[in-house]
Amino acid sequence: STASAAGAATETPEDSGSFTTVKYKKAHKRKRDGADMDTEGHVASKRPQFPPISSDKLKGPDEMRKVAVPAHRYTPLKENWLKIFTPIVENLQLQVRFNLKTRNVEIKTCKDTQDISSLTRASDFVKAFILGFQVEDALALIRLDELFLESFDVTDVKPLKGDHLSRAIGRIAGKGGKTKFTIENVTKTRIVLAETKVHILGSFQNIKMARLAICNLILGSPPSKVYGNIRVVASRTAERF
Repeated sequence: STASAAGAATETPEDSGSFTTVKYKKAHKRKRDGADMDTEGHVASKRPQFPPISSDKLKGPDEMRKVAVPAHRYTPLKENWLKIFTPIVENLQLQVRFNLKTRNVEIKTCKDTQDISSLTRASDFVKAFILGFQVEDALALIRLDELFLESFDVTDVKPLKGDHLSRAIGRIAGKGGKTKFTIENVTKTRIVLAETKVHILGSFQNIKMARLAICNLILGSPPSKVYGNIRVVASRTAERF
């Protein structure tokens, strides 16, 4: 037993010695790797210099936008196709087609396209027509900057149902569309009422005025009070500008 204990005692220093040398080597190697990495990072920190990019390369590959056409706007689109097609192709230098299988209006850039933002303008123009605006009104999105489309639901303002909802829509439209036309003329916007949806086309400030008037009508204000309020707001904005 004493011999075996002595043997075990003689083995342990050798084992521990060999183990420590291996540990030392590994630690030494790691330090060197870290040093190499630091030098590489120092070299890479120099700022790269690239030549100025040309406008042709900036465009990138041809882009495409698709605008879905619901069933009830299929016939009006067919009747007004020439009015929609002409400004997109001639003024914006884009390619446009109506895909009969998917029932989408597809607008695509080509090598003649000058402005990158033309694609967005064309898709907004088609979208406005699909929502129910006249072609002449929707054309303003192509011709003018700072024009926007806003859509909201009557039930977003107040959760109405049944006859209450019908009356709210009736208050917005007015007798023979009188209220809607008055709001349009005072706020210089265009409004489309499609069932419970309200779509407004105009500048940011004007959309804000029209939306406030429509929300007040939905909440139950009489049209005469709403007329007075929007006329005051419109006169203030006119004085400001």
